[in-house]
Amino acid sequence: MKLFYYLLFFSTSVAYGQTVVKGKVMDKKGHALPGANVFLKGTYDGTTTDSSGAFYFKTFEKDSAALAASYVGFEIAETKLSLKGKEIVYQFRLEELANELNTVVITAGAFEASDEKRMAMLKPLDIVTTAGAAADITGAIQFLPGAQRVGEQEGLFVRGGSGQETKVVIDGMIVQNPFFSSLPDVQQRGRFNPFMFKGTSFSTGGYSAQYGQALSSVLLLNTTDKASNNGLGISLNLANAGLNYDYATKNQSISAVAYYGNLKPLFTLVKQNVDWLHEPEFKGSSLTYRLKPTKHGVLKVYGMYSDSRLSMNSKDPSNESGKMKLDLKNRNAFVTSTYTDQWRDGKWLLNSGFSYSRNKDNMTFDAVHFDRFDERTQARLVLTRLLSGNNSVLFGGEAHVINLQNGVDGTLYHLKDRYTAVFAESEIYVTRQLAGRVGVRGEYSSLLDRFNVAPRLSFAYKTGKYSQVSLAAGQFYQNPDYRYLYLNKNLNFERADHLILNFQIIKNQRTFRFETFYKNYAQLVREFTGQAYDADPYRFPWGTTNNGGHGYARGFDFFWRDQKTIKNFDYWVTYSYVDSKRLFQQFDHAATPTFISNHNASLITKKWFEKIQTSLNMTYAFTSGRPYYNPNNEEFLADRTPAVHNVSIQASKLTSIKGNLIILYASVDNIFNIKNVFTYRYTPDGKTRYAVGPQSYRSFFVGTQIMLSKKAKVDKNDL
Repeated sequence: MKLFYYLLFFSTSVAYGQTVVKGKVMDKKGHALPGANVFLKGTYDGTTTDSSGAFYFKTFEKDSAALAASYVGFEIAETKLSLKGKEIVYQFRLEELANELNTVVITAGAFEASDEKRMAMLKPLDIVTTAGAAADITGAIQFLPGAQRVGEQEGLFVRGGSGQETKVVIDGMIVQNPFFSSLPDVQQRGRFNPFMFKGTSFSTGGYSAQYGQALSSVLLLNTTDKASNNGLGISLNLANAGLNYDYATKNQSISAVAYYGNLKPLFTLVKQNVDWLHEPEFKGSSLTYRLKPTKHGVLKVYGMYSDSRLSMNSKDPSNESGKMKLDLKNRNAFVTSTYTDQWRDGKWLLNSGFSYSRNKDNMTFDAVHFDRFDERTQARLVLTRLLSGNNSVLFGGEAHVINLQNGVDGTLYHLKDRYTAVFAESEIYVTRQLAGRVGVRGEYSSLLDRFNVAPRLSFAYKTGKYSQVSLAAGQFYQNPDYRYLYLNKNLNFERADHLILNFQIIKNQRTFRFETFYKNYAQLVREFTGQAYDADPYRFPWGTTNNGGHGYARGFDFFWRDQKTIKNFDYWVTYSYVDSKRLFQQFDHAATPTFISNHNASLITKKWFEKIQTSLNMTYAFTSGRPYYNPNNEEFLADRTPAVHNVSIQASKLTSIKGNLIILYASVDNIFNIKNVFTYRYTPDGKTRYAVGPQSYRSFFVGTQIMLSKKAKVDKNDL
């Protein structure tokens, strides 16, 4: 009998030692989620929900524990429980996971290429195979809405902004010299290889508070995290020859490039409109190293060096001979390193970087020195905290040391600037349909001895499963052109205020996008010379200056891309309209600047032929006439150049020899040989004008890339 009571007492104690946990798992709308997993974290106790979403289980655990519920397509939810042997009832309401279909994406003013689930606009080979882009990143960007084509100057011109108002950023670090050295009436290409980058984000305005010193836009380039193990490669074309080598292991990789170029063979075959005395000759190299020192940490170091020289007779209407001899020798170096990491299960993200750039132009005009030198050292640190519900907050800072020198007629001008900035930004998802990004940026320039505060904000609302509207607004500051600061260091920041409204639909590999904008310019630099307007774009300013200028730019963009309707056929159509006037520089009243065309349109097509492994591409680009200065017209900048039309074609073929991949490519620019005019210039007496056009009217280019590795792969999705 004692044994019976002992067993009865023991079983009763065990029963009282258990805790019953039961409840229900539902979504936010109260719909049951059958088959959801419910469990105590760190134990084997748990169950799955039945057809009504209900769950029930017992546990011997005591004190406190975390009860969690998970279901495919929903965020994991958990709650703290106090386990004291009493029945616990709890209801979970799970929140749907964020994805490209059910969550709004803040995109006003930006084209993303780094997230293929959203907007895969321009991949590296997409850039290379765009006819008319000449395998140049900014050349391809010019065919996106918002960008304008200005054929005789380097730079990226966006929505009424000059080429100086757009900054190129690599892994968060500003690039001091993204283009080859400026030449009179010759458009220069970018310095960087598209294959360096895994993603391209082009902002037409309203960009993040993380970036500054750009009144119009930023072009964000993100380098690849790991090189493909392609081994040795050889590049041969009419302009240069190069070697590249890629090697990768599990945790590290290295990529090396060396090249030599001489454009004399190409210019012998393609008639030039430039009087070359020594065709451009160049050489250079680059080295990229990537290391994963921890599970999530990535260290990337990139360095490049280039050396070039050329000589030409540029047109000079003020000279009796009508020309001026230019000699240029350039040396450029750029080194950047970044380290990214995360901890606390990805809730904290680190993004840090350090870079140094140096550029030297030894340049003479008719033996008179106009040397240029600049260097920039910068450091950057950004911390991001991911919060529940897809929300996040980031904060960071950056510091730059900038040194500039410019020799003009034997006088050496020099500047030194210590530029620092701090910023904070938060993304807030009110619902899956409504989200906002609020940020602020503060900047200080020791050269100006001034500080500014720039608020930025954007909102997006999901109007359907595949569509949304977005709104962006903010203030953006930039130091004046350093040529003005050489003579007047009391100038203020120039400012632009952006307002952008966007609508887009992305469905079944088709993208429709419409965006309208208004941009207000303030504190622009004005120059007062007391003389007639000087249209020479290369003049060195000498008049008195202040920040009394202002202006506006307004318009809309249209974009349509279809990669689905026709098998192996991809095309996109863009159209941009901009209306802009400014009172700045030497202008005595507001007028449309010479770099602005009201209408820009393009049609890009790409067709892949499976049987012959060939991609055939075509681009048509239209640019309406731009203003130019006519000293014989009493109305300032009232004359317009003819419209520019250009049709280009490009073909790429994949083949192999003994298992080694070979890519053959050929292109023809301006296939119809249209005599396009970019602008006109006049002699000082105003009696004679001459046209400024492209470096050559019709040109062609052929080359090959040979990859001496059986591991190398390229398919139609890349071309």
